[in-house]
This record gives sequence, C-alpha cells and structure tokens, in this order.
Amino acid sequence: MGTQFASMLPEHEAFIRKQHLFFVASAPLAADGHINLSPKGHDAFRILGPNRVAYLDMTGSGNETSAHLLENGRITVMFCAFEGPPNIMRLYGRGSVHLPGTAEWDSLYPLFPSLEGARQIISVDVEMVQTSCGYAVPFMAYERDRDTLRRWTEQKGEQGVKDYWAEKNKVSLDGLPTPMGIRMEP
Repeated sequence: MGTQFASMLPEHEAFIRKQHLFFVASAPLAADGHINLSPKGHDAFRILGPNRVAYLDMTGSGNETSAHLLENGRITVMFCAFEGPPNIMRLYGRGSVHLPGTAEWDSLYPLFPSLEGARQIISVDVEMVQTSCGYAVPFMAYERDRDTLRRWTEQKGEQGVKDYWAEKNKVSLDGLPTPMGIRMEP
C-alpha cells in the first residue's frame, strides 16, 4: 500500500518537475465503458499549487479524457521514476477541460511553451497524492522529445487540424460527447 497525502509536498513537486513523461487515466461511468490511459510528453505539465495542476493536451487520435471529464470529472495522473531512486506518484482528482477562446485557456496557456497541435488544457483539482515504491519499474534513459506531432501539424495546416478534430475528437469510443465536440455543433 502506498502513502497518501492531502496535497503535494515540495519533494513531490521536485519529483514531478524532473519527469519527461506522465500518464493520464480516466473512465466513463458505464460499467462496460472503455477505461482510458494515455502517455503524455513534451514540456506540457504545470504545477499551479499544492492541490492544482494542469497540462497542455495535444491533438490525438481520440479525446477520451475530455469526454470522461465532461461526464464525471474523475482523473488520475501518474508519474514513474525511470531514472534515480524508484518512485511512483499518482495525483487523484477532478479535472476540467479548457478550450481555446475561454477565459481559463487565456489565463493558463501563457504558462506553457507554444506547442504545435495543442487542442485544450486539462486542469486537475488534486484531492489525494499517493506515492508507492516503483521497485519493478525499469531504468530507461530520456533521449529527446519526438517532433512527429509538430511535423504532422505543419503538414495538415490550421484548417486541416480543425477538420481532423471534427472527425476524430468530437466523441469518445463509447459515444460520449467531448467539450470540443459540443463546441463544434451548429
């Protein structure tokens, strides 16, 4: 069993800032719905306070987290130590989706680098922090971020990316609407 904390301590924040990769998990309420687990990279995660974080969500083939947050708000963010002492940290909380053109986007977006393919910002009100051993997590070395999404986005162009969002990011695998999909409706 891990150790639980009511908020992030300075050592938790220091650990998070060293990580190049994090994972986001969410699920619909339906018992037969698809649980989602997504890896996230780039310099896209920010600590906003001891109980609040946010990440810049990039274009992807689906938009499951966004749909799940709209339905029920539940989210878990996980970090693993692939270098140094073993450690796993999970942030359990309630998430919100902030789309371009909203006041929340406007206040949060300047905290992130300008990354090609950014589609929304996910903020999380952290209700519990849990650390555990991570003894079985392998050592892996960070080499560099991929530039594939940047190149894909440049090739698609602004309208091509918007068309892709309209085709692939309006509903979840289970047919749940996303905030992006609701905004696209006529």
